Amino acid sequence: MADHPIETPPRAPSPVHRFGTLAVHAGSPHDPTTGAVIEPISLSTTFAQTAVGKPVGQYEYSRSSNPNRENFEKAVAALEHAKHALAFASGSATTAIILQSLAAGSHVISVSDVYGGTHRKGARCQSYVYARDRVDISEHITPETKLVWIETPSNPTLRLVDIRAVASQAHEHGIMVVVDNTFLSPYIQNPLDHGADIVVHSVTKYINGHSDVVMGVAAFNSDAMKERLGFLQNAIGAIPSAFDSWLAHRGLKTMHLRVREATTNATAVAKALEGSPHVIAVNYPGLGSHPHRAIALRQHRNGMGGGMLSFRIKGGHAAAERFCQTTSLFTLAESLGGIESLIEVPSSMTHAGIPKEQREAVGVFDDLVRVSCGIEDAEDLKADVLQALEKAVVASKITNRFAINGNGHA
Repeated sequence: MADHPIETPPRAPSPVHRFGTLAVHAGSPHDPTTGAVIEPISLSTTFAQTAVGKPVGQYEYSRSSNPNRENFEKAVAALEHAKHALAFASGSATTAIILQSLAAGSHVISVSDVYGGTHRKGARCQSYVYARDRVDISEHITPETKLVWIETPSNPTLRLVDIRAVASQAHEHGIMVVVDNTFLSPYIQNPLDHGADIVVHSVTKYINGHSDVVMGVAAFNSDAMKERLGFLQNAIGAIPSAFDSWLAHRGLKTMHLRVREATTNATAVAKALEGSPHVIAVNYPGLGSHPHRAIALRQHRNGMGGGMLSFRIKGGHAAAERFCQTTSLFTLAESLGGIESLIEVPSSMTHAGIPKEQREAVGVFDDLVRVSCGIEDAEDLKADVLQALEKAVVASKITNRFAINGNGHA
């Protein structure tokens, strides 16, 4: 145990308003000159100064600070119950800068099934622990361990981690905890409320929600962390543009509506898949059959499962590919969290860079399909999934039988 356990940073003030109200109004002042209700886009890269070293306002150069980026950061901080938030050019840039903020030679503990890009960045300095009801990190802690990285739900197997339990263990040793909250969004889960030190998002997904911005964000309460990550944000310059910040802020305002609908749709699709004879197993935290359902009930808003799920299809990798190519509403594409529904095969797409034995050790088999439910009508999505299953599993068997026998007789 460390001589000096990590100090719990001061909490952000409890929000006066509820989520929907904060989503619409946080970081959205009316323009003082024109009274515009929607903020203008400030594309200027530089700002005039009245004298040497005395800018007219609080902005000098857009890499260091920009009105649109700052307003977006304020909105994310409010929704994640954080004191500070910093936006970056991508979710991957956010991850890289947090890891770079650690001292050279630092050791990181991570859950095993994480986003492939996170796995690549930390492969040389990480120990991996399997996500289960109560993750025990004690056997992986070394004197050099500085950070625990959690995805909950994990990508793409949707396992959950008890954030409070891990944070309690980590903080006893002076270790910081980061939670990737991309799969759920701030609407369903607020990791800082459960003891995490930093929460990160690929803004590209649910926060922006319209598949037209690549961006990332980190939120936290520590003033020292603000100084450290803020320095790197400015020095490295991996920042989002003013226009992307404006777009992401616009998307954030309807996040609660989109995430609620995506959850409704994912729940319907997950139940349909669970009832299909062509499916081996379904991974969805909103189902009673999920092994970590108790964590969802404790950690998620109203026990919601979110808009993401994955399932194993009978017939192996070939069936998984056929399924993805025979849907009509689900688009075969990487990414998630947009208004449109997407599907992909992680073993050949988002997680292809991870060795097969490592993938399969955490449940990422070649027959696994990852699904991101959008905001279309639930009945239409269910029908699309079921017809694609029939074509991928049943129709292929009939076709193969004809091909083997030549006359259609078994």
